[in-house]
Amino acid sequence: MRIVRSSLRAAFAASLLFASVAQTHAAGALAIGACAAYGYAYDYPTSEAAQAAAMEKCTGECKHVVTTQKGCVAFAIDGRKPCGPNGFANAPKLGAAQNTALKHCYKQGGKDCMIRAWICDAKG
Repeated sequence: MRIVRSSLRAAFAASLLFASVAQTHAAGALAIGACAAYGYAYDYPTSEAAQAAAMEKCTGECKHVVTTQKGCVAFAIDGRKPCGPNGFANAPKLGAAQNTALKHCYKQGGKDCMIRAWICDAKG
């Protein structure tokens, strides 16, 4: 009986440890700016840390940051006018984030919208 209890306690402790490790790095962000500028960060311990890292990595002047936890973020631009219409979205799965970002780009007047950047974080 003692062996069973010890085994159960060890299994429970291991599952708690695994759960905390899996959740440790579960935040991502995509910084978005004019003229197709972007920066990205994934597998950060918090949304705030991911946002700061994405802004730091921005290739231009980023003004928006879209975050995700265990999901995906996508950024779409008009391929013929990179400084023109764009769209962005987050969703649990990559395909949904990309489709929604493209829809927003077209709604903003884009004619040749394409995905510029995307990230997925922790099983997204």
